[in-house]
Amino acid sequence: MKKYISMFVASLMLVSCVDTIILPDDKTVDEDFWQTKGDVASMVSGAYAVMASNDVLTRLIIWGDFRTDEVLRNSGVTDVSATTQALDEIAAVNIQTTNMFATWSQLYDVINRCNIVLERAEGVMMIDPNYTLGDYQVDRSQMLALRALCYFYLVRNFRDVPFITEAYMNSSQSFLREQTAPATIIDQCIADLEGCVSTAMSPRSYGTGEWRRVGWLTSDGINALLADLYLWRASVTHSAADYRQCVAICDRVIASKKAQHIRGRNELTEKEYPLADAEDMYYDLFVSQNAEESIFELQNRSNLPLCQFYYKYKSASATAGMGWLKATPIFAAAAPHSVYNATTILSNSALFSSSDMRYYAACFIPGTGEDSYDIRKMICEVDVPAKVTQKTREAYDYGGRDHNFNIYRLSDVMLMKAEAMVQLAEETPETATDEEKAEISARNEALLRPAFNMVQAVNTRALHAENQADSLKWNTFKDFSKDQFEQLVMQERMREFCFEGRRWYDLLRYNYRHVQGVDYGTILADQSTLVRNYDEMLTLMTRQRGTDASGVKAKMANEAYLYMPIPNSDILVCPALKQNPVYKSSNDFEKSY
Repeated sequence: MKKYISMFVASLMLVSCVDTIILPDDKTVDEDFWQTKGDVASMVSGAYAVMASNDVLTRLIIWGDFRTDEVLRNSGVTDVSATTQALDEIAAVNIQTTNMFATWSQLYDVINRCNIVLERAEGVMMIDPNYTLGDYQVDRSQMLALRALCYFYLVRNFRDVPFITEAYMNSSQSFLREQTAPATIIDQCIADLEGCVSTAMSPRSYGTGEWRRVGWLTSDGINALLADLYLWRASVTHSAADYRQCVAICDRVIASKKAQHIRGRNELTEKEYPLADAEDMYYDLFVSQNAEESIFELQNRSNLPLCQFYYKYKSASATAGMGWLKATPIFAAAAPHSVYNATTILSNSALFSSSDMRYYAACFIPGTGEDSYDIRKMICEVDVPAKVTQKTREAYDYGGRDHNFNIYRLSDVMLMKAEAMVQLAEETPETATDEEKAEISARNEALLRPAFNMVQAVNTRALHAENQADSLKWNTFKDFSKDQFEQLVMQERMREFCFEGRRWYDLLRYNYRHVQGVDYGTILADQSTLVRNYDEMLTLMTRQRGTDASGVKAKMANEAYLYMPIPNSDILVCPALKQNPVYKSSNDFEKSY
């Protein structure tokens, strides 16, 4: 009798070495299950389903946004619970090794499912003639990509993690694992994706309304992930070659999205980039979902984490506006600047122009004197009114939110390209002659102008049609330094992707680009000296912390504080694991600042 996918859903909560989880310990999985194309499909679908589970989505929200200047813990939630305590620990940079968000088993569950498919699916071709080589290659590319995405999240949040590429099918297998240096993991993920992108399904193989076009990791999704990995590695290692590779891969995705675009009935001239217009953007991306500009989004039946963290933390009867998190004041300045110009961009006085529809989509406009703001994005199902003050939170059923979680979309790829091109610009030596300065300036403009154009295109599409003249202008920014262009890109990313789980990784890249001596080939526990963090990154990170900002900055002294502790429960049963040295684990490490 077959053992169906449900047995895996219930049993596989794999971590690096914990062997207390009950796994199948007989041969029926191998002998009876892997017989048909449908068996493989159920396992592939199961991997995606766990990636979109509430446990994983909760971590994507907290890991990607909570340690940044985008959100604060909602002080109105006074219930003492594991969640509030865990959030308060993170906010105070006092994370315990038992913190509920400092766990990785949820991602290793997905990884193991991918590994099982990678190990077993090939044999099905010999049994079921309907399962062809093409089918197998598509499934293999998806599982390699989904596994790489999981490791990318793990590396960016824990840094030093076990790298497991074989399947765990029964409890007799040894789970003892050491950590692998992050450089090795990133290199292998890049190699895996480079090797499989050509066999991935093209999104053009599906109809424009087909969810698999963006619900599966097609060639566009794999290339977007690959560009992100190159951008990350380039930021850590300061590699110009990796920045150039990021640009080239972004161009692949942009070209593919342009080729897929079908001109709309009211589109008199073809768009330069197939991005939704400002008036349609919110509804397309966050209400109807699976938008044309989307590349990969997790398909959800119920997105309870969005509800609990951004809307109602507890129950249907909980007070409206009581999610665990609220947006910081930067998203709802009382008087946003009227246009984008060099002064307002660099001052950080207000994030949005009043012409920017994202200003109205991000938060419900607050009342006078409030210091944190209700999040609207991904929560409200009512479209954004054009430049209308909106204080009332339109309600929806508690827990009934089925909103997908965006991982990549076209504007993300465009701004990745812009970020990489800015980093390829040269600094002008003080000793340079006038002739040398002119040559460097010409080379830099060839990089910075296209980078600016990417930022401008994303920015302009967010402006109401009658206010498009308020967009960024090259003549205003052409004399910016490389560092100022870097700030311009980061600010546009914050406007575009607020609350979507990206800001923390943007800040980490910013940090790594401005520090020297990072040893990415050695785990933190084996390093005698830890690199100090970039003060300007810490200033950005803590600028909305009020009186706590200086204390948080002081605690974030070195690279190790950027990462979560290794779960202590895993260290207790797996002596091969080594704790991040700034955290206390059992009696082996003392925490110090």
